[in-house]
Amino acid sequence: MEVIAIQKSVLDGMKMELKALLELTENATRKYVPIFNKEKWLDNQEVCLMMGITKRTLQTYKDKGLLPYSKLNRKNYYKLSDVQALLGVGQPYNIKYNGFTDE
Repeated sequence: MEVIAIQKSVLDGMKMELKALLELTENATRKYVPIFNKEKWLDNQEVCLMMGITKRTLQTYKDKGLLPYSKLNRKNYYKLSDVQALLGVGQPYNIKYNGFTDE
């Protein structure tokens, strides 16, 4: 085991910097907490598994405005209630007026 000795003032400075970094991180994420606490959010993979569709089909749903989404750090998230609503009306690819066919 290696032991490293540092001055107390240096250790205190490191502690203060870590506290400041933690505070910055908490402040940056605080605005997103209410969004995620109110409703369950799903990522691409979870939506595809839940709906039984491919990622390409999911992209088509997004492009056509059938499934709203939010982007956070270059990743898409979908409200569970929106996915359930889309499932409730039936799989969109079975509906001719959406431009999808089941062929």
